[in-house]
Amino acid sequence: MMSVNIANALAKQNVSSFLCATRAEGDLKLKLDSNVGYLFLNRKRTLDVNAILKLKNFIKQNGISIIHAHSSSYFIATLVKLFLPKINLIWHDHFGGSETVSGRKIQPLKFCSNYFNTVIGVNQKLKDWSNKNLKTKQVYYLPNFASLINSEPITKLKGLSGKRIVCLAGFRPQKDHLTLLKSFIDISKKHQDWSLHLIGNHSNDSYFDEIKKGIQSNNLTNSVFLYHNATDIKNILSQVNIGVLSSKSEGLPVSLLEYGLAKLPVVVTDVGECRNVVSNGKFGFVVHPENENLFAKKVEELILDKDLRNRLGTNFYNHVLENYSEQKIIHKLLYIYTS
Repeated sequence: MMSVNIANALAKQNVSSFLCATRAEGDLKLKLDSNVGYLFLNRKRTLDVNAILKLKNFIKQNGISIIHAHSSSYFIATLVKLFLPKINLIWHDHFGGSETVSGRKIQPLKFCSNYFNTVIGVNQKLKDWSNKNLKTKQVYYLPNFASLINSEPITKLKGLSGKRIVCLAGFRPQKDHLTLLKSFIDISKKHQDWSLHLIGNHSNDSYFDEIKKGIQSNNLTNSVFLYHNATDIKNILSQVNIGVLSSKSEGLPVSLLEYGLAKLPVVVTDVGECRNVVSNGKFGFVVHPENENLFAKKVEELILDKDLRNRLGTNFYNHVLENYSEQKIIHKLLYIYTS
């Protein structure tokens, strides 16, 4: 999502902006601005010579001077730099396991960092880790930003209007939907008219199966709803009243910033940059990961107090606009590019 947001924002700044998808295409392609150039490599293997040459030729044809590689795409970007040594290579670290970053696999990243001009981390822990472990001298912390793109309203949420809770998170173990479900069991007993909406991509794996079983075994099928491949996020958030994230680990979740832009009060776990984004509880509640009882208690506080929901949501909106807006962050990124 951040690669799409950045590509679109750069195009608005009259920067020649391109986006390359390496291994697969998906629904995010629909969110690309028409002014953003696009390349799909259809990369089949780690050392896919055809993909490497295709990317190299695309860079030369379009006069591209900076490769901004997100997450694991640093490897193919490094291989391209071997062919084009004058290219500037920036690696953007979105590692979601920042709580356990000390145990992160370091090779071949450390070797490739010899070819990075700059590293960007999405939170302070990742910046510190890069300074300690990588060869790159120029390292920055740059927060993510959110952009609620207008799109055709597609998704109609179930449940009662005015009594919906949303969790925007891909169905992966680090997002810990299971703790969220445990907390909602207690909430649903006291507030039977409230519903929980879990929105994110899944792979029909054992983790997703466990979530479905948890919903069924706890008789939550009429109050907890699953949605897959939902791309009309602005429309979805306009239908809900509370935003939650129950992750065990995060970098800086874009969904949390999207909650802010939608004026939602939030309950989040104390991972990654979440505490800093909500200013240690000033704009929402922060609880320890895997603490379903406290999580449920804080959600219930918001359920019981509409004035509190409105006040926190409005304050959070202003805070996100002031500190995590597209314009503010993209200007910081342009400074990094020019430096």
